[in-house]
Amino acid sequence: MNTIELGNQGLVVPAIGLGCMGMTGFEEGNMYGEADEKEAIATIHRSLELGGNFLDTADLYGPFKNEQLIAKAIENKRDQYIIATKFGWEIDDQNKVTWAINGKRDYVKKSVERSLKNLKTDHIDLYYMHRLDKNTPIEETVGAMSELVQEGKIKYIGLSEVSSETVKRAHAVHPITAVQSEYSLFERTVEERGGIKTLQELQIGFVPYSPLGRGFLSGQIRSIDDLPENDFRRAIPRFQEAHFYKNIELVDAIDVMAKEKNITSSQLALAWIISKGFVPIPGTKRRKYLEQNMDAVRIQLTEEEIVKLESIIPLGTDTGAQYDEFSMGLLD
Repeated sequence: MNTIELGNQGLVVPAIGLGCMGMTGFEEGNMYGEADEKEAIATIHRSLELGGNFLDTADLYGPFKNEQLIAKAIENKRDQYIIATKFGWEIDDQNKVTWAINGKRDYVKKSVERSLKNLKTDHIDLYYMHRLDKNTPIEETVGAMSELVQEGKIKYIGLSEVSSETVKRAHAVHPITAVQSEYSLFERTVEERGGIKTLQELQIGFVPYSPLGRGFLSGQIRSIDDLPENDFRRAIPRFQEAHFYKNIELVDAIDVMAKEKNITSSQLALAWIISKGFVPIPGTKRRKYLEQNMDAVRIQLTEEEIVKLESIIPLGTDTGAQYDEFSMGLLD
């Protein structure tokens, strides 16, 4: 497995990570259909066998169930994995998500202790602020995270779904190692707004989540009915009628290119991201799809192929918003 240095602080990760969110359900139902703990753990183990030891989770997922699942999967092998988790969505003492964002110093400290306990570890490799608390200065939040680095509880600091200005302010407090945002052929807002340019200027790594457009780019979703009834994607504009069938046409065009290279459309979409020097974290809970995704690191794209692929979905194409109205309002 090829490796890449995220940022310039020394964190080296495989060229592709594993998003673990879908391996457990949420408080109010499953995100991507039913979860299977045995298969999820087998998927994490298979990832390590293939050189993919970069796992992405968050305290929100479950809440806490996802971190606890990872703890079970990596038992006695902690030193072989690079664990990234996140905080910020407020979770009360009854383990209920309040759906507020909390970046206050005391909450940062409280959150890391819970994650360390749930992960059964004494340190977190990469700790992300999941969303910006717009009522708390970023300097306070990152200042608290910096203290955690000094205490040895976390090694590197990350941010998620933040603007260029927030990145710059945060980086002035403590070096930021990575920023995570949704990014795929279907979602390039962070690029349009100059966010990627900022990261490159500051030598901060970029970790795209949902690199397959929340499954759309797999080509497996042909109808809304292909999604389970409790699947949260049903509420996302991209999967609703105003955009759905137009997006299917785009996926079909990508699939034609993939077939010409004798690969899947998912692999093509991932190879495109990897070619840019970014580290995608496609989520899956099954070994079959994990193996397909990880094979994408071997795919080489020519400059001509990249241009052709980007011409199918040019920068600025409206494929539907990332989230529902409430969640969009929480992005920086």
